[in-house]
Amino acid sequence: MELKRIPYRLTVCKVADISAVDINADFYFIGKTDEEISLVCRTEDTPPLAIERDDGWRGFRIQGMLDFSLIGILSKISGILAEHKIGIFAVSTYNTDYILVKEENFDRALSVLNSEGYSVV
Repeated sequence: MELKRIPYRLTVCKVADISAVDINADFYFIGKTDEEISLVCRTEDTPPLAIERDDGWRGFRIQGMLDFSLIGILSKISGILAEHKIGIFAVSTYNTDYILVKEENFDRALSVLNSEGYSVV
């Protein structure tokens, strides 16, 4: 399975409303529930009035479109990283999964996954 590095430094934050989000930005993910609006974006695109923010994330995605019938892909990756004491923040889209790790663990996470047979591009 191929993993592709996301070339940006990322921030995970909470915003009051989506009007604060630059929807023309190259990369962002919005999650809205009845309790909050979460945003993952390039650090430089973080809205200035974010309620809370956590900088210092890097990410990669599982290349290609994942069929909904596939089971355990995210679980296997997160399990491997957990065995190496690397925490994750996962985001899923219709096509695939994105895994974020803290910047200080990024190279080690990709190295560990590479040693487990994942191709990293």
